[in-house]
Amino acid sequence: MKLSQGVEWGLHCAMLLAQVPPGGLMRRDALAGHFGLPEAYLSKHLQAMTRAGVLYANSGPKGGYRLARTPESITTLDVVEAIEGTAAPFICQEIRQRGTGASSPEECRRTCMVSTVMSQADEACRASLRSVTIAELVARLPDSVRTRNAERLPQLAH
Repeated sequence: MKLSQGVEWGLHCAMLLAQVPPGGLMRRDALAGHFGLPEAYLSKHLQAMTRAGVLYANSGPKGGYRLARTPESITTLDVVEAIEGTAAPFICQEIRQRGTGASSPEECRRTCMVSTVMSQADEACRASLRSVTIAELVARLPDSVRTRNAERLPQLAH
């Protein structure tokens, strides 16, 4: 499964926002600058995460973003689905029933084996992503990164 770079951006932004003191907000330009990302493109992903209930956005001069829920309650799957959507990545077109090699209706009473395997793979991937929270990702950061973020966040968040 191929995921867009927006998933990486969204996960890193969520991890950084998880380190902002409670009640604090971080502006979009500060998030973009922290990771060296183009602000306009990052904005689309932040909006998608807001619509999905992963982030809370406050507009205006004192505006910014924060997590909409606790880092312990936001999974990596929440972020992936906010960015990529919830549709299955594989849609069976039942090509086994077409063309010169078409199987008969009797041979197609069971679900297509390709579709079954792909659905199982998708569910395994989703289960894995569902099992890891933003809090767990933050806990996996090297101590040096968490310390550096703690030092920089007072200038970046408000």
